[in-house]
Amino acid sequence: MTETMNHHYWQGAFIGDDEAERRLATLPAAVEEALAAPLDTETVLAACDRLATALSDPAHPVSVRLAGHLPDDESGDVLAELAAFLGRDALTRKLRRELGSTAPQRLGRPDAKETVYEAWAPVGLVAHIAPGNAATVAPLSLIEGLLAGNVNILKTSSGDTLLAQHLLAELAALDPTGALADRVIVLRFSSSRQDWLRLMCAPADAVAVWGGEAAVEGVAAHVPPGCRLVEWGHKISFAYLTRDAWQDPDTLAALAADVCLFEQQACSSPQVVYLDTEDADDVFAFADRLAEALAAMPAPEGDALDPAEEAELTTTELIARLEEHLGLTRVLTAPDGTWRVLADTRPVLTASPLHRSVWIKPLPRKRIIPTLRPMRRYLQTAGIAGSRPDIAELSGTVLAAGVTRVTPVGAMTAGYSGEPHDGVYALQRYSRRVAVQADERFATTACLDDLARPVVLPPPTGPLRDKADVQELNRDVDPRDAELYFRSGGSTGTPALSLFSYDDYDTQMHAAARGLLAAGYDPARDRTANLFYCGGMYGSFISFFSILERLGGVQLPMAAGTDHRATAETLIAHRADTLFGMPSYLWQLLHEEADLLRSYGGIRKIFYGGEHFTAEQRRTLTETFGIEVIHSITYGSTDLGPLGYQCTESSGSVHHLHADLHTLEVLDVDADRPVEPGETGRLVFTTHARRGQSIGRYVIGDLGRTLPGRCPCGSHSPRFELLGRLGDVMRVATYFLNYRRFVAIAEERLHYSGELQIVLANGGPREALTVRMERAGDVPADAAREAFLADYPELRSAVDERLLDLAVETADGAGLDRAAMSGKLRAVVDTRQ
Repeated sequence: MTETMNHHYWQGAFIGDDEAERRLATLPAAVEEALAAPLDTETVLAACDRLATALSDPAHPVSVRLAGHLPDDESGDVLAELAAFLGRDALTRKLRRELGSTAPQRLGRPDAKETVYEAWAPVGLVAHIAPGNAATVAPLSLIEGLLAGNVNILKTSSGDTLLAQHLLAELAALDPTGALADRVIVLRFSSSRQDWLRLMCAPADAVAVWGGEAAVEGVAAHVPPGCRLVEWGHKISFAYLTRDAWQDPDTLAALAADVCLFEQQACSSPQVVYLDTEDADDVFAFADRLAEALAAMPAPEGDALDPAEEAELTTTELIARLEEHLGLTRVLTAPDGTWRVLADTRPVLTASPLHRSVWIKPLPRKRIIPTLRPMRRYLQTAGIAGSRPDIAELSGTVLAAGVTRVTPVGAMTAGYSGEPHDGVYALQRYSRRVAVQADERFATTACLDDLARPVVLPPPTGPLRDKADVQELNRDVDPRDAELYFRSGGSTGTPALSLFSYDDYDTQMHAAARGLLAAGYDPARDRTANLFYCGGMYGSFISFFSILERLGGVQLPMAAGTDHRATAETLIAHRADTLFGMPSYLWQLLHEEADLLRSYGGIRKIFYGGEHFTAEQRRTLTETFGIEVIHSITYGSTDLGPLGYQCTESSGSVHHLHADLHTLEVLDVDADRPVEPGETGRLVFTTHARRGQSIGRYVIGDLGRTLPGRCPCGSHSPRFELLGRLGDVMRVATYFLNYRRFVAIAEERLHYSGELQIVLANGGPREALTVRMERAGDVPADAAREAFLADYPELRSAVDERLLDLAVETADGAGLDRAAMSGKLRAVVDTRQ
């Protein structure tokens, strides 16, 4: 069978009529099989964005192939239109506006204080009946169905090219998961094949039909009971001008442009111009002026009208001329017949024969609703010209009459990304709002899907990137996406700048909020003091303020400060029982105000970020201060946002991956290859949920390993354990020494629970390593020195070989070196030249 005969596309393959008819008989089973595997929105976004990138380049093989299904003089504009619709920015904006988020299908808690989960679920199977001679409508309607997670079957006209089939085949080919192909069926056949139409509509949960009343009626006969009929029918639009506006030359020119653009073929093109008057003389005078404006417009381009269009124009004009004798109308036409103005003293809404034919009618504003409301099902756009108060008043009036869209005159056919169509959001029409009520066992489950299945995101590709590479990417960020500027804390070097759109920031804050619930935060009961550092474009305090805002938790936004007594008194005065902050700051606060806070006894929970509490520190917090819950508040970076979270079953530095936002690779320390499962390596993250930037395969600078098996909490989200930073390993006196080894020895041998810092210096003929420990830890310096030498063979060798001078100092915790912006302890301070 030749390709020209295979003009149907069915779940990844081109087929002919006989095979299509056979498969139509088994359509219900095919739909059920496809729906068994949920579709992640990110899968659709990634494939669409790849296709948009290809279509933006006329020389790309995909563009070249698709251009062959379009007339030469239209291919460039059509492919550019498709590329604009399919880009990630446009689709994520559409998803947010219509369904509230970029992952609307995930069952989340709209109110974090309740174990009630809601989501937008696909209706199931959407049958799309596309119009003829509208190249982009058919494939874009189906892609809207995919965004809502549906299986889709599309009928194109028998006279159409195979653009829709091949465009959607290219889209499916760009999805490595194969999920999109399973949800796409495109058939080309005549509406006279009623048996095919009936078979494709019979199992449908929604039928979207484009066209006039006759087309809708023909399809409606096949729509089964309970099936949602989504009508995208023909509409009528009009302009409405106040007296000041209709006398303004600029308004007149803008109106003429609206009439001539697209030759009134768009539903939003004005077919009638209403004047805010009851005077027929105003109508006739304005008709003369509009005729002059139309005469000044460039001549129309394109094919000659077909006989039916010519007949409608002729009939409408003849009837209007006959009524001139009754004083009801006046007709003005171009000598070559390219435009006509039909002035009519009667206000009733009248459809135009199009092709630069426009009615002029009187309609005082007090009569707008009774005149237009009877035609409300046909109304779409009202282009209003007048003063600011007039526009505000008239907008409300025409909307009450049934109009769904108001624009300025001159912009009636212009739209904006995410705009509702004919008064509804398409994605909501292709979706169901669903809910699950759960009991208190689900208090720490923020997203029900995490208990049901793992998230599957496209695998990461491209080169590895480090912090310098990401800083270089900032230079190319579109200014429209650089809405929020943060700097890192500077604990591992010079503070770096990170740019975010507010949409990306919102997505990340919701993710971090879900992670906080998993860690045991209770927004209904906990009273939280936000004690992260603030200022200098540092993001911790601001981020956790935003997270608590989204959770609806009680918050004392205090920020970290130097007056620990004032902070402690405020905690007590406002009955705070939960602390957010850096471990080093919280440790200082609790120990400096130990008597006051222990007598209060109300602090029950600590959620920390940026650093880690050691096991000995956790023991002290529990036994000395009565803290019941100690968990990481998040694991993340300023560049990528939240990367991981702890659940109530996690301890130490074990985290779950925010798998709906990122993918994680663990690569060998010395080579760019994956380590074996469970082995330690460099953590490499790829983020999939950024509108303004594509940050892939970012070597974040941390070491870690993945953990096998499913977490006892029940989540399918992968787990990983943090094992320090690459910078924790120091090259000292020809040996590699690890900061975390010093911490472990201090904790295990000396039962030390305070902070520990290493200072490296040039000590004359030898290098010098000084371990600085808190004086409050009550560990003698000489005993600590002996413990380090006894338990760290490489360190002892360096000292015995007289390559290194080792010293141990005790100091106040406040005297340890810290990053100025974040307050983080600088684990290793290297002063060597």
